[in-house]
Amino acid sequence: MSSDRTKSAQTNPNEGHLRLSNASLARLPGQIRRPSYDRSTIRPGIVHLGIGAFHRAHQAVVIDDLLGRGASEWGIVGASLRSPDTRDALVPQDCLYTLAVRSGAGTEHRVIGSVLETLVAPANPERLLARMADPATRIVSLTVTEKGYCHTPQTGELDAQHPDIVHDLRHPDAPRSAPGFIVAALARRQTAGTTPFTVLSCDNLSANGHTAKRIVTQFAALRSRELAQWIEDEVAFPSTMVDRIVPETTEADRTSVASALGMTDAWPVVTEPFTQWIVEDCFPAGRPDFAAAGVQLVSDVTPFEHMKLRLLNAGHSALAYLGYLAGYETIAATMTDAHFVVFARQIMEDAAPTLAMPAGTDLAAYSASLLHRFSNPALHHRTWQIAMDGSQKLPQRLLAAMQDRLRLDLPIDTHALAVAGWMRYATAKDEAGRAIDVRDPIAAKLKAIADSAGPVADRLAPAMLEVSAIFGTLGCDPRMRGAITQALGRLYEVGARQAVQEFCAA
Repeated sequence: MSSDRTKSAQTNPNEGHLRLSNASLARLPGQIRRPSYDRSTIRPGIVHLGIGAFHRAHQAVVIDDLLGRGASEWGIVGASLRSPDTRDALVPQDCLYTLAVRSGAGTEHRVIGSVLETLVAPANPERLLARMADPATRIVSLTVTEKGYCHTPQTGELDAQHPDIVHDLRHPDAPRSAPGFIVAALARRQTAGTTPFTVLSCDNLSANGHTAKRIVTQFAALRSRELAQWIEDEVAFPSTMVDRIVPETTEADRTSVASALGMTDAWPVVTEPFTQWIVEDCFPAGRPDFAAAGVQLVSDVTPFEHMKLRLLNAGHSALAYLGYLAGYETIAATMTDAHFVVFARQIMEDAAPTLAMPAGTDLAAYSASLLHRFSNPALHHRTWQIAMDGSQKLPQRLLAAMQDRLRLDLPIDTHALAVAGWMRYATAKDEAGRAIDVRDPIAAKLKAIADSAGPVADRLAPAMLEVSAIFGTLGCDPRMRGAITQALGRLYEVGARQAVQEFCAA
């Protein structure tokens, strides 16, 4: 969110009204759940990089539950790696905020108190590094999105030419990137003889723990082989699967929350009732009793993360690109179109044969629950929001399943239409010729390709498929080229809504 939006949240329309804070907790209406513990006794044990809406609606809620059970050494210090918006909104509220859980039955409000401090890395990198190097910090967790790993999504390798990585190698004590901060803090702990913290990735990446370890150790090796070997040998990187739909908070949401609380909250988060967190149980430095708060601890999270990426996230992305082009503002609105419901279900059914799940896993029931969640009318999850950073998301969400289906000699037409929807969206012009605000690390490159190729599927699809950072060698497969080119041609000929309708009727 922009700083302007934060300012408006703090100055409109509740200027002068009572604001959420430690001092005002007692004045909340009786039905509003609030921290049951004395926040002044809580000590930080977790530093979280990327304190956005998802973290505050997911992991921070779990920790809030555990603090209520007496786990007083596991408070959270949250850090933003870019914008000061979250800090500016939360600091005047003693880092308290409201969780609004919405369903067709109504909204439940709860004040979360697990975040004790919020930092802005660019403003004071030393303060963040000191927190991470503090022996009391035993977990450093991340929700920095795919692009925050400074890697090439198709290969999972560190992008050593990434501007932030280049900067961090030159300025190791004033880093910009998540890998830069993690390695700098671990280097300090190695020098001090302090037990290393556990690095807990909570991003939607395939094998997110393994990816984080690879990126961190590769970056560390550019600084010191000895440091990289110490990290390889001593630091744990458990993988996780996280699941909760968290739309962008709007001004209308803030107004609604203020009405329920009887006071202003500049930075509430809105979410759905469903929440899931599956974690590999590997925490040498210690961890909270996650299971007591409903976290599923496993020895291998891989099957579950593939299930989520290829069913939930793939379905979300497919609906986002094609739904946006069809004129739908939200996922729930897209799901009012029966053809899009069928299409989303088909994405999931086609992905199912590529998954190797533990015995007893009911993929059909899981898919049905996803379609129900997507249709939640109280959750205004914008197609534009989900469409962000497509170049980083496609490999894990759609392309991996396509590659497996090709290996199994199965058709890829369903996924090809979704990828074609991304290509059409990435041209930065909608079906009426209006500009699309494409948010993507390589948006300029994609637009240049589109401008050069023009709105001609036979030229645009092959040109996009040559972006090796996204498609790798998969873009050279003639079956891939044929299916996507054909799908993109239909999008240009009849538009997204009719193309989906035709697909579902075939």
